[in-house]
Amino acid sequence: MLTRKQHELICFINDRLTETGVSPSFEEMKDALDLKSKSGVHRLISALEERDFIRRLPNRARALEVLRMPERPVEPKAPAAPATPSGTATSAPAGLTAANDVLEIPLHGRIAAGLPIEAFEGSSTLAVPAALLGSGEHYALEVSGDSMVEAGILDGDYALIRRTETARDGEIVVALIDDSEATLKYFRREGAMVRLDPANRSYDPQRYAPAQVRVQGKLSGLLRRYD
Repeated sequence: MLTRKQHELICFINDRLTETGVSPSFEEMKDALDLKSKSGVHRLISALEERDFIRRLPNRARALEVLRMPERPVEPKAPAAPATPSGTATSAPAGLTAANDVLEIPLHGRIAAGLPIEAFEGSSTLAVPAALLGSGEHYALEVSGDSMVEAGILDGDYALIRRTETARDGEIVVALIDDSEATLKYFRREGAMVRLDPANRSYDPQRYAPAQVRVQGKLSGLLRRYD
């Protein structure tokens, strides 16, 4: 399954190749996807290459070939068993449908607990026990990576996120970087910078200018699948 940005990019490249026979430039791709920098385009193209959707033609500038177009994404199955929650609630959040104390919340793809990767808006939902959610609006993200293992957040877990645009130092947040990538990290302020800290001594903190980082929510609980 591709992220929303990856899907937008391959469609843009395919449309341009169909119309003109020439790949769009990195600047055109950046503008078309409303990204802040061309580095985001490079990461998207690399991800599409790794999944064998496109390939770069050697010895030719701006030369990309679309190998295949993505199929419609399949909604993932709900996890079989919950992990111990980090948050509790006594009532269902407004705007969510509850049945037998189970809520359906939006599932918005994968979130990196390592190096930043794409976060995207999707139409899938995840069944969550109401006791794991407090007040407010929530969504879920599947964790990818191991940089938060010392906080008990493992690869393949489902992070339950309460929507908010603010955070205090030391809280675990979904941070959107340059409006194109998202990561799950501890949020801290360091002088004039924002520092995103992993919970794994094998990883280094990431530092950004405040304008580069937007908080998209705070961790409120976890679900874990046991195979």
